[in-house]
Amino acid sequence: MAAKTKAQTLAWLRTISGELSTATLKRLEDTLPWYGDMPPGRRSAVGLVAQAGITSFISWFEDPTSTPWIAADVFGAAPRELLRSVSLQQTLQLIRITVEVVEQRVTSADDVLREAILLYSREIAFAAADVYARAAEARGLWDARLEALVVDSILSGEYDNELPSRIAALGWNGHGEVCVLVGTTPRVLDVDQLRRTARHLDADVLIGVQGNRLVLVIGRAEPAPAESEDAKAPLPFLDIAKQLEPGFGPGHLVLGHEVATLVDASKSARAALAGFAVARSWRNAPRPTLADDLLPERAFAGDSLARSTLINRIYKPLQAHSTELLATLWCYLDNGRSLEATARELFVHPNTVRYRLKRISEVIGWDATGAREALILQSALIVGSIAEPDGVRKK
Repeated sequence: MAAKTKAQTLAWLRTISGELSTATLKRLEDTLPWYGDMPPGRRSAVGLVAQAGITSFISWFEDPTSTPWIAADVFGAAPRELLRSVSLQQTLQLIRITVEVVEQRVTSADDVLREAILLYSREIAFAAADVYARAAEARGLWDARLEALVVDSILSGEYDNELPSRIAALGWNGHGEVCVLVGTTPRVLDVDQLRRTARHLDADVLIGVQGNRLVLVIGRAEPAPAESEDAKAPLPFLDIAKQLEPGFGPGHLVLGHEVATLVDASKSARAALAGFAVARSWRNAPRPTLADDLLPERAFAGDSLARSTLINRIYKPLQAHSTELLATLWCYLDNGRSLEATARELFVHPNTVRYRLKRISEVIGWDATGAREALILQSALIVGSIAEPDGVRKK
């Protein structure tokens, strides 16, 4: 194309640029429902992007070496929040319609101009993808930092007034009960796989990495079902933890107790972290292990929460229900879980001992006839008697 002809073409394009912008906005309103549904402010911002695209094309046609500046020229006209309200797919629809309007208007032009339009549309599409990719990367990094901050707040129990808004900004979908799961960080952490697994289990997770520890705050993604015969019972947190287990590294995996809300998650986190610290002392600990199954080890290591749990969930309820049951449990455990020896010491029939042990299990939920649970119960008796004001075990 001769220089004069190109100059004439540029002058003509500048003359019809306003007409092209008006026709583009009319086409957007007629063909894109999402554009018409937008608030006036955002619709105006989208229109600015379309107009900037036409103006930028004219500048680029004059100097094709300006390609690196296309994205800045076009998307710089729109407010930054537009990237959060208009998807990449919608942006590409905007580009396609703008190019169609320009192509239809310049059908009488020569092949060089039409080829330039095709080349420019390709460049602007790649530029749009680059803008969205950078925005997604920046948002991902920000979300990761925010998520780490939220998990750290939960682990430390140091809440402030901004925590709910931070959790909402992360898109937390949890409802009701929450548990904290602690294990080792794998060599390659696949965060997306953990989130996908949680979604398939109707759960949501917050993920935090603290050195070699991987911490998951697990919440139910669906509200508790209404009480009815057809209502599906929610999946127990232990079952959810078992499904998430492959995402952790080798070693122990400990699940804290269930708490009512995310605000109370620090209590579950404290129990899980304390259990994780002593899990190696249980030779046959399953994976995952409930933090409450590690109450003896936690109490021996100085965990005040474990001691209070043993006292308030075992010792005091049993003492308040029946001192006879408490004495039977002491005697049964002191005699190596022998029914006959316990019966002889208490001057009762072995069947009476069996009946009392069954009642003990009904009252506190632990079965003294099992080796592991017997250890938990004996630990509760020890710390409970130590906590007695006069230091004397009541019988």
